[in-house]
Amino acid sequence: MDRLVGTISRGIRAPIIRQGDNLVHIVVDSVLAAAEREGFSLRDRDVIAVTEAVVARAQGNYAHIDQIAKDVHRKFGDETVGVIFPILSRNRFAICLKGIAKGCKKVVLMLSYPSDEVGNHLVSEDQLDQTEVNPWSDVLTEKQYRDYFGYQRHTFTGVDYVEYYKELVTQCGAEVEIIFANQPKAILEYTKNVINCDIHTRTRTKRVLLQGGAQKVYSLDDILTESIDGSGYNDQYGLLGSNKSTEETVKLFPIHCEEVVRDIQSAILEKTGKCVEVMVYGDGAFKDPVGKIWELADPVVSPAYTQGLEGTPNEVKLKYLADNNFAHLSGEELKKAIQEYILEKDRKADDLTGNMVSQGTTPRRLTDLIGSLADLTSGSGDKGTPIVLIQGYFDNYTK
Repeated sequence: MDRLVGTISRGIRAPIIRQGDNLVHIVVDSVLAAAEREGFSLRDRDVIAVTEAVVARAQGNYAHIDQIAKDVHRKFGDETVGVIFPILSRNRFAICLKGIAKGCKKVVLMLSYPSDEVGNHLVSEDQLDQTEVNPWSDVLTEKQYRDYFGYQRHTFTGVDYVEYYKELVTQCGAEVEIIFANQPKAILEYTKNVINCDIHTRTRTKRVLLQGGAQKVYSLDDILTESIDGSGYNDQYGLLGSNKSTEETVKLFPIHCEEVVRDIQSAILEKTGKCVEVMVYGDGAFKDPVGKIWELADPVVSPAYTQGLEGTPNEVKLKYLADNNFAHLSGEELKKAIQEYILEKDRKADDLTGNMVSQGTTPRRLTDLIGSLADLTSGSGDKGTPIVLIQGYFDNYTK
């Protein structure tokens, strides 16, 4: 009998994970207990996805704002520091800003407009269109911004981020000046010392600033790349991917994740005889069409994964085959023809890149696709499922 169910994504409940817990044992035991309780079995090429948050928590990868401040002051001394292109987020950036401000005497905060990098809007594009402001060239002072747009509160959070960030800096004892611009070099009229806080465009921003005459430029991934006074750290991403833990601490993106995924894979193989794939995932890579927010505020969707998750899908589009190659067939004949086409593709291991038969399939990395599915499954609230088991993802119409 044909199997009538394809991909299944299950959120797996786990204990509350604390610093020092054996995460590998917890993940393996949680998955196997769920399988026994719910009556399903593991199969080869199932995917176990573990959220980065619990990996970092088990590692104790945290930092205090004083430790951030010490690293910032060590890099800039008493110079005025331009802090440019931060995202608008109480969870993602506010605590980092407090640490930066504590390490400076004066901060020139440069916000992109009408929105930040991931789609949080200061003002709507419609509001911008009602002015003569050119966001690609015009640099606005705080007064000019208020004259044009007044006090704008974020659609979902109700926060006026201009006022909020200003207060955070001053409360930490630093002087603050706020400007609005979208060209990195605009900050160089105010200071030659810069922290660029953008995520996915950070390499270009740093290059543009240095070519434009900046003296010192550090990205967020250059801060806390080593332990400061016993703090956590991330040697690859620094403060990128961090989240608020308390009002004075952040949880950093996890480190050494390769060991975690390999150990989980090995433990599952030893206990079940099944070779599963394992990944650590953070934010999914997708955009909310209503709120306009692009979810990916982490530097990558997956900081580590097993080898079987490398690459991109190599799939054919069923509707293309049905409407073109086999338009003259129907029913069981059509089904068998499509199945044989897929089997032949798999036997030959054909690379379908650029082939019309694959048009409309999603041209993204497997880790980005599966990580996004895991992020949507686990959610970010109180579901209590930091582990996601995905089955049947690598099946196709022939299975």
